[in-house]
Amino acid sequence: MTRSDVLDLLLLAALWGASFLFMRIAAPAFGPVPMIELRVGIAALVLIPVLALSQGLALLRRHFAALAFVGLTNSALPFVLYAWAMLAVSGGFASIVNATSPLWAALVAFVWFKDRLSGAAIAGMLLGLLGVVVLAWNKASFSSGGSGWAILACLGATLSYGVAANFTKRFLSGVPALAIATGSQLFAALMLIPAAVLMWPASSPPASAWGAVILLAVGSTALAYFLYFRLIANVGPAKAIAVTFLIPAFGMFWGWAVIDERITLAMLLGCVVILAGTALSTGTLRWPPAGAAGAMRK
Repeated sequence: MTRSDVLDLLLLAALWGASFLFMRIAAPAFGPVPMIELRVGIAALVLIPVLALSQGLALLRRHFAALAFVGLTNSALPFVLYAWAMLAVSGGFASIVNATSPLWAALVAFVWFKDRLSGAAIAGMLLGLLGVVVLAWNKASFSSGGSGWAILACLGATLSYGVAANFTKRFLSGVPALAIATGSQLFAALMLIPAAVLMWPASSPPASAWGAVILLAVGSTALAYFLYFRLIANVGPAKAIAVTFLIPAFGMFWGWAVIDERITLAMLLGCVVILAGTALSTGTLRWPPAGAAGAMRK
C-alpha cells in the first residue's frame, strides 16, 4: 500500500466507525426508520450525479431487481436494525458486533452456495461467536430495560450484510461498484419512504440531530463508499477488507470522545476475540503458521 492508500483506509475506518456515533445521536430524535430514510436518500442524491457523470445511469434500470435486493439487504434492513439497536446499546458496542460481518458472509456462502469451509474458517466462526458471548455476557437480558433484543438486531444486521455480499458476488459480478452503491441507496430510500412518512416525528428534531444525519449520509455513506471503491481499485478487495479490523477501534473512540460512552473490559476482550475469529475465518490470520505447518510435515 502507498501512503495515500493507508490514509484512505484510515479515513474510511474513521467514517464508518463514526456512523455508529451519528446514529446514536440522531436515532432518539428522528426514530430509526425516518433517520435511515434520510441517510440513504441523501446519500443517493449525492451519488446519482457522480454516476451520471460516468454515464452509468442505464445500469440502474438494467439491473433493477438485483440492485433492489441489495438495497434491501445491504442498506434498508441492516441500517434500520442498527438504528433501532442504537436506542439501547452504545455505538462502540455495535461497532464491535459489526466486525462479525465476514463470519456471516462465510456461513451464508456455505449454506446458500455450498462453498467449502476450511477447518480454520470453522474455528474462526466459533471463536467469533465466543467473542460475542464475552461482549454481551452482562447485557443480553430480554426483560424490561435489557439489551437482548438490541444485540440480536445487531447480529441480524450483520447476517443481512453477509447475504448481500454473497448475492452481489453471484449476481452483480462485473457491474461497476459505483452503480451498485448508487442503486442500493436509491432503492433502499424508495422502499423506506412509506414507513418513514408514517413514523416521522411529531416535533422537529434539534439541529444536532440534523447535523448527525447529514454527516451520516454524506460522510459515512456517500464519501465512505467512494473511498472504499477507490481502495478496491488501488489495492484489491483482499486488502481493502482490512477496514473491518479498524472500525471497532474508531467506533469506541468516537463514542468515548464525543458523548462520553464507557469502554468496558468486556468490550475490549470481546473485540479482541471477535477480530481474531474474523481474521482466522477470512485467512488474514493463518493457523498453524505456514512455517510450523511445513515443519510438522517433515
